[in-house]
Amino acid sequence: MFGGPVTASPHLRRSGSRAVVSDLDVESGNVVENSYSHPLELNGLKTANIPLVTAAILPSPTLLWRLKVLLFLLWGFICCKTGWQSVMRMSVGLRDLFLYEAFLYYNPLLLVTTMVWLWGINLWVFSRANINYAKIFDLDQNHLTHREIWKCATWMTIIVPSSMTAYLYLYSNGEVSLAASQPVLLYFAVIMLFTFPFDIFYFSSRYYLLRTLWRIVLPLQTVTFSDFFLADILTSMAKVFSDLERSVCRMVHRQVATIAWFEADSVCGSHSIAIPLVLVLPYLFRFFQCLQQYYKDSRERATLLNAFKYSTAVPVIFLSALKYHVSHESWTNFYHPLWLLASVLNSLYSFYWDVARDWDFSVPRIFKFNRSHLYVHLLQGRTWVYFWVIGSNLILRCTWTYKLSAHLRNNYLTVFTIAALEIFRRFQWIFFRIENEWNKINSRPTTQLSMNDPSYDEVKLLPSAVVHNV
Repeated sequence: MFGGPVTASPHLRRSGSRAVVSDLDVESGNVVENSYSHPLELNGLKTANIPLVTAAILPSPTLLWRLKVLLFLLWGFICCKTGWQSVMRMSVGLRDLFLYEAFLYYNPLLLVTTMVWLWGINLWVFSRANINYAKIFDLDQNHLTHREIWKCATWMTIIVPSSMTAYLYLYSNGEVSLAASQPVLLYFAVIMLFTFPFDIFYFSSRYYLLRTLWRIVLPLQTVTFSDFFLADILTSMAKVFSDLERSVCRMVHRQVATIAWFEADSVCGSHSIAIPLVLVLPYLFRFFQCLQQYYKDSRERATLLNAFKYSTAVPVIFLSALKYHVSHESWTNFYHPLWLLASVLNSLYSFYWDVARDWDFSVPRIFKFNRSHLYVHLLQGRTWVYFWVIGSNLILRCTWTYKLSAHLRNNYLTVFTIAALEIFRRFQWIFFRIENEWNKINSRPTTQLSMNDPSYDEVKLLPSAVVHNV
């Protein structure tokens, strides 16, 4: 049944007769059976050969995959239909306020889910391009593959919209207290899942992630590639952390499923000083990482220039927040021009650093592929890919300023779209950042992989002798 020999049951043959052996060859979900016949003896007389067939019914993997897709689409249709009917049941005046609140609670987790899906695609492309990302991140042999990442993303895609649908349905049907419990239970489940101390649900990977986050928050040790790589990703998710803070604030003050928070000057309102403070945290973490690397490790001038890049996000965030705390004349005549200047500086400087430093792009590399390029078999002759990546990175770097500015965050759908586009920009950035790092590792004779080295899937955790450039 599983590809090995299967002997006939003793109830189907007498002693001395030959056993019936059925060989099953399972290829691409198809079962091929070769059955052998043997003579049976009845009352001492041999009868004609009677074929005995051992039937094995195995579900086709393709059939199972199609069934899962069908169930997933059915679930999605039910969630969309239920959510739409629940929203349409509300009054027009209450509908926009309620959707704004629902987006606040669930859009951070939806954006994180999107990032997990895209990270799985990153790992899949790395494996096809023979980029040993396990060596780059110093991962052990039990690290999550792209398939396991996608499995986690699938469950997140199911759970988060299901909770949101239950929230909409219960509120529209008058069950306000039950509706208010939905985001609270979801956030509590996420915290418990990440901090569960037992060896289940990818314990080693959860520990690795939490340890790296701790090293980012307190950069008191040598900064590894994993540390500043994840910190860079966190800068693209600053809006996620800001909305998480707003959501937790309303949960703590029991304002879920109410409009008590709608007052802009309330403790959880849109004018709270906590919003810019949370937005700036990922950039400060990355800033202190660069200083740590300069004073304790590299002493390279480039790390100070990189630190300056992250510091340019600070005036963008705080000048925007000042709009709600200064007079209209002061904002228009003084602070708004300063904010525009800071935004242009941050966008252009960050764009330059992405292309010239993080990706190490150059004109000969784009047009001639004359450097070691691991994506060459995927991108050979497709220079439009580079033009797309560079052009879209410039545009999205500029629009990203929109998200960092509190005074432009009134339209929650627009802000959600821009936050999702920034995650997509970071998804593109990851490909060429990892490739550049892998090229640097292979350019050093002491770190080149020989033909006798372990294969890509068998590489184990090894002490890294490479000093990564931040």
